[in-house]
Amino acid sequence: MTSLNTLVLRNCRISDSLASVNFSRFEALQLLDLSFNDMTGQVPQALLNLNFLNIMNLVANNFSSSNSNNSVLPSGLECLQRNTPCFLHSPQSSSFAVDCGNNISGSTGNIMYQPDSGNLGAASYYVTGAPGWGVSNVGKFMDAGPCGSYIISSSGQFQNTSDSELFKTARMSPSSLRYYGIGLRNGNYTVTLQFAEFGYEDSRTWKSLGKRVFDIFVQGERKEQNFDIRKAASGRSYTSVKKEYIVPVTRNFLEIHLFWAGKGTCCIPSQGYYGPTISALSATLG
Repeated sequence: MTSLNTLVLRNCRISDSLASVNFSRFEALQLLDLSFNDMTGQVPQALLNLNFLNIMNLVANNFSSSNSNNSVLPSGLECLQRNTPCFLHSPQSSSFAVDCGNNISGSTGNIMYQPDSGNLGAASYYVTGAPGWGVSNVGKFMDAGPCGSYIISSSGQFQNTSDSELFKTARMSPSSLRYYGIGLRNGNYTVTLQFAEFGYEDSRTWKSLGKRVFDIFVQGERKEQNFDIRKAASGRSYTSVKKEYIVPVTRNFLEIHLFWAGKGTCCIPSQGYYGPTISALSATLG
């Protein structure tokens, strides 16, 4: 199977290290997703040296970092491992806020939202410079071809909000989208998630037949099952929906997980336009 160009072994309970795998034989490998397993040790240099490998996600394992691979891997991988070692017992902040899909920062009320416009693909992640937060995406849009988009936007005006600009961009995932708060002070946090559906319109056209359905987990606990943004907005598109939860942070780390469980429609208004989407999020201590 050394001619594989895509290998996804996500969430398969794989343990041990990768030291015994001769990755130099996988010369055609372009996408590798080994996230959410229990792997240990260092990331092999032979894997990092593959010429065509351009998409790789190794989050939520127990890999250790080394000087040899820090320059090749996106920074911050050590902060997104299962034991969350970054800033453990040395917190840096008590809040963070993200404007999903936007490339500029902005404020609403007393909340300053940081931009989140990174080019995340089918198996990728990034961590901000502080680091204060990170994001991980896994999944490939079915039948979408090269046009599958992980950031969507609209120029329309949004209702039920004092800041329409906050909802004009959103990050979308075909499978699993996670945001992480890193280096937070421990305590009870108010987590606010904001959504607005503009892909499935409430019109009298065939586009209104689409339905986006996904689950919401915070700190590993499912808060919403079969969540439908437009349904939560009384059937209206271009209308903001806010969800708030009180959750504990005990290891200076917060995880927000949006997960597509295969429900809803997949191909309306176009191929590859399904799965969880979110416009903005924030978390504040107290």
